[in-house]
Amino acid sequence: VQLQASGGGSVQAGGSLRLSCSASGRSFTKLSVGWFRQAPGKEREFVAAIKWPGGSSSYGESVRGRFTISSDNDKNTVYLQMNRLSPEDAAIYYCAAGTFTDLQTMRPAYWGQGTLVTVSS
Repeated sequence: VQLQASGGGSVQAGGSLRLSCSASGRSFTKLSVGWFRQAPGKEREFVAAIKWPGGSSSYGESVRGRFTISSDNDKNTVYLQMNRLSPEDAAIYYCAAGTFTDLQTMRPAYWGQGTLVTVSS
């Protein structure tokens, strides 16, 4: 499956962005989808994951309560709504797919390209 991430951009602290992850080649059926991020000089970090279709979700500690992951089954797309952004959220955000456990343990089977999020203070 090929994953396409989009929606990154620049925003001021306190603002919001919504990222999208769409699949081609196959649908997300029987796959869970997640988001990871990596800031310069830092290790890649788990952000969120959702079981397909629209099942339970999981969040990294640093984004819980501010970010929401959701899915649109008809559009075969997963979204990451990011609210109350801070400069610490600035990173390249990657979408990925695989089993729910593999996503939570940073071992997804499929990776998409990243989309850049910058947050100015």
